[in-house]
Amino acid sequence: MTARRITWMEGAVAFAIGGSLLAVSVPAFVREVHASRLTEALEGVSSLSAACVAHAAGRPTASAFPPSVPLTPATPPRGVKELDPPGTWSHPSWVALAFRAAPDGVPHAFAYALDTSLGAEHSTFVARARGDLDGDGQLSSFEARGAARGGHGSREPGLYVEAELE
Repeated sequence: MTARRITWMEGAVAFAIGGSLLAVSVPAFVREVHASRLTEALEGVSSLSAACVAHAAGRPTASAFPPSVPLTPATPPRGVKELDPPGTWSHPSWVALAFRAAPDGVPHAFAYALDTSLGAEHSTFVARARGDLDGDGQLSSFEARGAARGGHGSREPGLYVEAELE
């Protein structure tokens, strides 16, 4: 019994089929990788804005949201996910909202901030996530906004995104 040899035509067809499969699958894979890197920021901003809306329920407008919090951690991780040192999320506003970027022992790639403006008739908040996913110094930013009036909080539709994939 002799081994069958592959002709150049069969090899060319196999190569063409393999190249076509790669041409279709590689861009889809790259899109999925980028989307998975943004999930943390999208979920974090959504969670933070939901916590603000819940915090406003039944409260007077002038105290609907906790005070503003600067970027936490102060410098977003550069190109890698990092664990937070103890006490990073101990600011009273983070405690009042029960918000953390990630559970203890889980690294994260974004830093978060909360800007609030409290008034007698109308109060607002901006929940922010900033991250440097590839370590080049350019930050991706994600923002959700909301407001409170008369003991009812709401989130504005949509999300502001700047330099999504930097």
